[in-house]
Amino acid sequence: QVQLVQSGGGLVQAGGSLRLSCAASGRTFSKYAMGWFRQAPGEEREFVATITWSGGRSNYRDSVKGRFTISRDNAKNTVYLQMNSLKPEDTAVYYCAATYGSGTYYSVSEYAYWGQGTQVTVSS
Repeated sequence: QVQLVQSGGGLVQAGGSLRLSCAASGRTFSKYAMGWFRQAPGEEREFVATITWSGGRSNYRDSVKGRFTISRDNAKNTVYLQMNSLKPEDTAVYYCAATYGSGTYYSVSEYAYWGQGTQVTVSS
């Protein structure tokens, strides 16, 4: 079992930066791939970024490539999402997620554990 507790987020002007954190419980965090998703009002939850259990590979949705960076610190059982050059269209509730496996994972259904969500609002 993995429990995920998110922190960070808030209100920022367009062009600004935010960092989201997601702390995991349990001693086997390093065996879980991690992902970030987001959900805007009236929209489906969508993939943002994923990282392998070792941190050696990551991938992003096209609209955030070059602006967002996913990283993890397995010693701290924490995954991060650094968001730079934020745009109003990045406004959403952001969720971290975990799944047991060595690959990268892109769909909601592939993740077994979810954080509580945190609001990110980007004003124009």
